[in-house]
Order: sequence, then C-alpha cells, then structure tokens
Amino acid sequence: MGSLSNQDSATTHFQSLMEEVDGPLKSEYEIVHQGYPRETLVRFLKARDWNVARAHKMLIDSLKWRTQNDIKSILTRPIVPADLYRAVRDTQLVGLSGFTRLGRPVIAIGVGLSTYDKASVNYYVQSHIQMNEYRDRVVLPYATKKYGRYIGTCVKILDMTGLKLSALNQIKLLTTISTIDDLNYPEKTETYYIVNPPRIFSACWKVVNPLLQERTRRKIQVLHGCPTDELLKIMDYSSLPHFCRGESSPSSYDSDNVTSSDDCFSLDHNFHQQLYNYIKQQALLVDSPVVKQGSVHVTFPEPEPQEASIAQTIESEFHRLGDSKGGIMGMISSGLKVNGSWKSLF
Repeated sequence: MGSLSNQDSATTHFQSLMEEVDGPLKSEYEIVHQGYPRETLVRFLKARDWNVARAHKMLIDSLKWRTQNDIKSILTRPIVPADLYRAVRDTQLVGLSGFTRLGRPVIAIGVGLSTYDKASVNYYVQSHIQMNEYRDRVVLPYATKKYGRYIGTCVKILDMTGLKLSALNQIKLLTTISTIDDLNYPEKTETYYIVNPPRIFSACWKVVNPLLQERTRRKIQVLHGCPTDELLKIMDYSSLPHFCRGESSPSSYDSDNVTSSDDCFSLDHNFHQQLYNYIKQQALLVDSPVVKQGSVHVTFPEPEPQEASIAQTIESEFHRLGDSKGGIMGMISSGLKVNGSWKSLF
C-alpha cells in the first residue's frame, strides 16, 4: 500500500467499517480517537501495513479489550497509599520531561535502572496504562490545542545506563507491557532515542535489530556519548531529561546534583504530581470520597509471534554473554568501572 491515493482509499474504507460500530464499542472508540477518528485509523493501518481487514480486526479487538477491562475508568483508580505509588515510581522509571519544538511530548524511560521490584505486576501494568491514557486524553489534546495542529505522537528517550543481567527477571513483565502497547496503542511514538548505551549494547543490538519491523527500525536512533547536541536539534534544553544534560548531568540517579523536582522519574516531578492529582480528583468525581485500595487487574494479551521471538532472542543473548568467559561476568567480577560509574550490560 505505497501510494497516497491507495492509503487514502484504505482509510476511507476503514472509516466506513467503523461507522457500523455501536454500543459499548462505539463509546470506547470515541475515547480512543478523542475527536480525531481518521488520524486514529491511520495509526492502526500503519500497524498492519495498510491492510484494512487486519487493521479493522486489530482495532475491534482493542476496543473489546478496553471494554472488558474497563479501561475508560482506569484514570479514576489511583494507586494508594501514596507511599506505594512512590515505590512504583522509584522502580518503574518513566516520565514526561517536556515537549519538542514541534509540540510532541518527550517521554523519558530509565530502561537500565528500572527494577520493578517494589509492587505486584498488576500495579506496574496499571501505572503504565494510566500513563498511556493520560498521555492520550490529556497531554496530547493539550499539545494539539497549544500548537494549533493535531499532535498524536510522542518522542521517547530510552536511557540504558545500568542495565544488568538481572533484567532477565523482568522479561515477562516487559513483554506484557510491550504487547499491550503494540496491540492497543500502536504508532504512538515518532522516534526512539537510545542514549547512554553500554559497551555490550552493540552486541545485542546486532542480534535484535534484524528482527524488528522496518517501520520500527526507521524510528530508532542510537546516540553514543553525550546525546545533548543531537537532542537539542529538536527540543529546548529545558525539555531534556535530567540524564541528558551534558556534563552538568550526573552519571547516576542517586547524585546530590539532581533534585526530585528535576528528576522526571520522581513522584515529586511536576508531571507526576499533575498526573497523580488528576487521577485522585477523577476518583472523587465518579466514585466516592473514599478511595479504594487495590490494583486494577487487566487481562494480559498474548504477545504476537514476532514480539515473543524478540523477547526470547534478547534472553538467550543475555545468557550467552553472561556465560562467555572473560565476558560480562568477568567485567563485573573484576570491578571494571567506566567514567566513575558502573557500566553493566545490554
């Protein structure tokens, strides 16, 4: 489906099919498209290589998943008490650091230092979906209004600092989160910037890169060394995540040079304060003055064959590198340091 005319025809056909949707699925569809149905259909078409039948099935399946799991109400379910939510934030490092000059939200993800070990799987999945929904229902509409044009995608900056063999323990959870995104929030990222990659990254990347779909591969940029100059081409300094701010940025997150309000992963950061307060306010509006404790349980979709293959490849590559003599385990046991901070693996 190469030409623009064919793509336009596919979108029109898809739109006519979605006009037949009614009942709960129609209500859910309105939440998903937020007043921009055609742009939403294009996202699902891109995810299915412009095949209308496959894109239609994908969207209908997604709407059913949302309905069955009451996703429309997930922004009324705060993770309480606050100490539990802080523990989630401290171990699931995700945040919004600002916007690009074109108005796209800048989502920072601490891949290497996220441990996912202070709460149950359901809390981490709940928190991830809540950030997705807040992005789509609040942040992107805000950006669209502010910049005077439709903005439906974000930029993600993935920090690889500190990735360890212990990350293997979280492969299942990360695959679950990735699958939820792939099947229900497709094509929401314009570009992925991978920053602070350890030395071992290139070995794993050579194995994983060929498995990625071409449209995904084109979105990924690996920035070695200090990524500041490259990122400043698309955003102001104030929108850079704290770990990308050149020499003024510490080499680890526990540095005294970074305050909680500067650290976009922290619950004390402005974005997370706004998000958490929004969810608590929505809970009071639709439920009762008493906020219920307990995680939201959603059904976990089965990963697609390609997604499962990538996860298995990453796991086997980690094991291979860890078992090799003089490899990663040798580096760790010998106490190797790079630039004064531990550089583990990916």
